[in-house]
Amino acid sequence: MGRSRYKIYEPTQPHFMTCTILHWIPIFTRTQTTDIIFNSLKHLQKTDNLKIYAYVILENHLHLIASSDDIGKSMTNFKKFTAREIIDLLKKSNVKTILEQLSFYKKAHKKNTTYQLWQEGIAPKLIQSDKMMIDRINYIHNNPVKRGYIEDATFWRYSSARDYDGVEGLIDVERGW
Repeated sequence: MGRSRYKIYEPTQPHFMTCTILHWIPIFTRTQTTDIIFNSLKHLQKTDNLKIYAYVILENHLHLIASSDDIGKSMTNFKKFTAREIIDLLKKSNVKTILEQLSFYKKAHKKNTTYQLWQEGIAPKLIQSDKMMIDRINYIHNNPVKRGYIEDATFWRYSSARDYDGVEGLIDVERGW
């Protein structure tokens, strides 16, 4: 995870994680950028045994509860791949303002790249009980409600709240743990 101060001591167990865009820049306002996120997660479901228990994508960050054969490695791969793909998309689409921001706010120690998409780290929290799992799932699903974007969590397209309400979502979600 690079220079992150967070450590994962039980890499095969479910963790609550947050991935935030550098300086909270609103990147996930286009279907193309969220498609990159979902395609990467689907790939990791096949290659890394990634299990997603809950997720939400908002305009500048995402939360998820997930496990894999090595969740730290999976999340490193996820962030590297999605950063490269999203920056390529922004270049191709000539989105200069956001690219300039990603360059301006890039950390000084990142000398081998022009842009930085993600903030460092994922702030992993090991899910230690059923109560904690339920609390974190509810937090994730209610994030867009709390922000005032919607009135009901199942209305948010980029969330697993629909899966928990019996409606097929955009990606496979494990509802048993």
